[in-house]
Amino acid sequence: MAKIEITRTELVWPGKYDEEGRLVEPPRVSLPFQVIETVNESRATREAKKNLTLFDYYEGDEGSTFEEGWKNKLIWGDNLLVMGSLLDKFAGKIDLIYIDPPFATGADFSFEAEIGEEGESIEKAQSAIEEKVYRDTWAAGMDTYLAMLSPRVHIMSDLLTDSGSFFLHCDWHVSGYVRALLDEVFGSKRFRNEIVWCYHGPGSPGMRQFNRKHDVIFWYTKSDNWTFNGDDIREPLSGNLGGGWEGLDAETRRLYAERGKIPEDWWEIAVAARLRVDGVQRTGYPTEKPNKLLERIVKAASRPGGLVADFFCGSGATLYAAERLDRRWIGCDLGRYAIHVTRKRLLGTEHCKPFEILNLGKYERQYWQGVTFGEKGEQALYEYLAFVLKLYAAEPLTGLEYIHGKKGTALVHIGAVDAPVTIDEVNSAVDECVSLRATELHVLGWEWEMGLNDLVVGEAAKRGVKLVLRQIPREAMEAEAVRKGDIRFFELAYVQMEPKPDGPRTYRIELQDFVLPNTELIPEDVREKITKWSDYIDYWSIDWDFKNDTFMQGWVAYRTRKNRKLPLVSDAHTYDEPGTYRVLVKVIDIFGNDTTQALDIEVS
Repeated sequence: MAKIEITRTELVWPGKYDEEGRLVEPPRVSLPFQVIETVNESRATREAKKNLTLFDYYEGDEGSTFEEGWKNKLIWGDNLLVMGSLLDKFAGKIDLIYIDPPFATGADFSFEAEIGEEGESIEKAQSAIEEKVYRDTWAAGMDTYLAMLSPRVHIMSDLLTDSGSFFLHCDWHVSGYVRALLDEVFGSKRFRNEIVWCYHGPGSPGMRQFNRKHDVIFWYTKSDNWTFNGDDIREPLSGNLGGGWEGLDAETRRLYAERGKIPEDWWEIAVAARLRVDGVQRTGYPTEKPNKLLERIVKAASRPGGLVADFFCGSGATLYAAERLDRRWIGCDLGRYAIHVTRKRLLGTEHCKPFEILNLGKYERQYWQGVTFGEKGEQALYEYLAFVLKLYAAEPLTGLEYIHGKKGTALVHIGAVDAPVTIDEVNSAVDECVSLRATELHVLGWEWEMGLNDLVVGEAAKRGVKLVLRQIPREAMEAEAVRKGDIRFFELAYVQMEPKPDGPRTYRIELQDFVLPNTELIPEDVREKITKWSDYIDYWSIDWDFKNDTFMQGWVAYRTRKNRKLPLVSDAHTYDEPGTYRVLVKVIDIFGNDTTQALDIEVS
């Protein structure tokens, strides 16, 4: 190994330098985004689009103001790949980045969940059926934490405008290491403040140290010409102002008295109460921060219309503050449940502007497949199929067109990485299954053709084949999750619904049943609280005129911590013209998993 020349004080961890002593640059993979849902967008805007497909490819041409058509963005995925893919359109364009990355290594990231109309609260730990709030990929120690954080901070620096600011929130576990890392990325001369957020709370009986009741927020800027709106965050003068007050002339004292003062670098802001944060409904998310804290940062370091980003957005507190303060925003999180909680939080914001939910979808999976199994080709396909079969504890079968493996007496078909499993594909696998005189077929897929579940299962049963449809989880792309054996394949949920005529060309949709297979894998304390099928539903929405493109939310209902009731019949929708319309219903369960079901309505 080459000798590394030491010319400065810096943190070094395994993997920071290669064997030749060269700094390992962060991967900057640019992948296309898929728009999987739009919220609060008008029908007219949708009808103006041409040649839409499932899903829309994000073009990034909507302009940089709300008036020019900008829509805020909530992105589900690995933020390293997401940020690398944002560089093409957003390098040097983000005014403020705040992140609160998980720093309590090895901690229990359970969170409060409420079930049913009574809102019975449970302390919900991570269970096999749900997307994990945080994956402890750095639980091995500080080395892996820094290796995770460093490349991400480098890309965030590239995304900032020249006048931009970066805020990182952490606590005593990592603060000393993080400060050194940020000095290296931004330069020590770009360090502005170490903000200490103080709060109160009980300590542990018999403890032999002072209570740890503060976090720190490091503030760095991209240049020496940064945005700081001091007048927007001034506070009234109060308390003991110290001897410096007497030394000021009368006019200065008068101005201070009228305008207030800029806060010190220690902020005494109360920790979120159980149900409400600064008068705002809480989400129950474990690391949720007070709204006053985020609003102060957003007000101070960005201007109305500016672009704010949070790439570990959790329950969406930063995005909520940006929305209320008329900033544009981009949020990202790896957790499916985090995306769901954030969507509900934003929907509950008065006059919420249109936003879209994006992911890297098949493009992320194609990238993963290429990195893991090599470029496209027969050998790469074989290795991909063998990998999924091994995760599923199945053995490979060769010489067949649609059947890839066998698990017990069941045959197995695996969907492609970059395409939804189609009805025709499943029927072809059933044909092959029948020809082999097999009576059970398991189909594993990443994505599914809309309405597939109810159409193919019944048809297969008529031919004597028990058909099981199972989701390949996103965690299959995470090496640490695979290493731990933390991969579960779950059957697709099923929604039963019916259109209800309600006047000329007017319909409502009624939910009649929601079936979650594998209920034995749901924690017992959750099952005990379930009294009826609708208790599993947290949210449902309708696209009244689905055109095999992005899901457009036309009506929505969801539970909040304050209002637990969930209507099972939608509001009425009136169609302008007669015709055949495809209605798509999206149901999100209490674990954050979504299920879609389509039906056709003949409007006369």
